[in-house]
Amino acid sequence: MPGIDQVLSQAMGIPGVLGAGLIDWTSGLTLGTAGQAPHGDHDAAAADTAEVVQAVARNATFDTSGAGGPALEDLIITAEGSYHLIRFVHTVFDSQTYLWLWLDRNQANLAVARLRLRDLAAELVAS
Repeated sequence: MPGIDQVLSQAMGIPGVLGAGLIDWTSGLTLGTAGQAPHGDHDAAAADTAEVVQAVARNATFDTSGAGGPALEDLIITAEGSYHLIRFVHTVFDSQTYLWLWLDRNQANLAVARLRLRDLAAELVAS
């Protein structure tokens, strides 16, 4: 079973990925990073994406798991020239982590990246 570094290394193999990280969304701290980060700062990217995740997680409109619906799976943020893909890592305990990918919009296939990130999150939970 792969650990954090192996999962992030595999994430870097997804076409178009510029950078990746595993982040605790309650604190905004990185648990691991690979590749590049916007503005060259993985810690700032982690804090910024954690703020987005916190805003969405606090809002009952998006999280229907308490109402018997599915839990949040992922968030997609589009920007000129890039995508930010956030995948929640669901575990048997109350995990508050997510995998984050920064993708080059001209080189990435968003659907493929989303499916590969889903599989990597599952591998991370199994390890």
